[in-house]
Amino acid sequence: MMLVTGATGNIGRALLTELQACDAGPLRGLTRDPARAAFPEGVEAVAGDLARPASLKSALAGASSLFLVSRLGPDADILEAARQAGVAHVVLVSSITARTHPHLGPARENLAVERLLKDSGMAWTILRPTQFASNTLMWAPAVRAHEVVHAPYADTALPTIHPADIASVARAALTEPGHHGGTYALTGPEPITPRQQIAAIATALGRDVPFTEISRGQAHAQLAPLFGPEAADAVLDVTGGDVNGELLTVRDTVSRVTGTPARTFRQWAVENAGAFR
Repeated sequence: MMLVTGATGNIGRALLTELQACDAGPLRGLTRDPARAAFPEGVEAVAGDLARPASLKSALAGASSLFLVSRLGPDADILEAARQAGVAHVVLVSSITARTHPHLGPARENLAVERLLKDSGMAWTILRPTQFASNTLMWAPAVRAHEVVHAPYADTALPTIHPADIASVARAALTEPGHHGGTYALTGPEPITPRQQIAAIATALGRDVPFTEISRGQAHAQLAPLFGPEAADAVLDVTGGDVNGELLTVRDTVSRVTGTPARTFRQWAVENAGAFR
């Protein structure tokens, strides 16, 4: 039995689809509201909230593998609940910033969760993706309203990853031998700037999308109410303010692990154009 947390999210939903398609065995998808979950046929929707580890007991019962996105709840308690339930292997989604910017607060938190997992006694596989293509969904309200999209560092190109590629690597780690103890840095197949992302979204929509670059200070004023001042600074550092060669490197991990080339941002834009209409 495999338990996929965040099962209605960008990665979890794609992972359940892949696991079902490859006949990976019994599957559970964790959601706060099973009645509203639209999982693939045969996936058991189970109730639970990562913010309340005590609610995970029945979902974890009988599970041998767990897919977990870090920092969505008290990870020490979540991992302990998994260990007590007899989970043998955890695939953890961390962040590439644990490697590229370990001095930043969110990266330190991810590293702490990685250490907790390594010390848990369970087998582990750690995924460290870079910036998600789906992060551009924050522009969707402005695009739908035909308003100007604003973003800093308009011409800084990062190797943005399609969330489905994270799911594909997770599927391999959960179902194929040789991935226990692996730490995988995951990127898309090419660097792409915010300006190019907007152009790709505009092409997918078949219309112009106006875009204006803003300063770091303006961007911080927008992000701080959502993430807090320190996390907003960290986001701005890793999206253009403090990039380094490690962060900018395009890696072939997705193709090596899955045997399939990583998806481009343009593909993501076409697949998700409806969110911007």
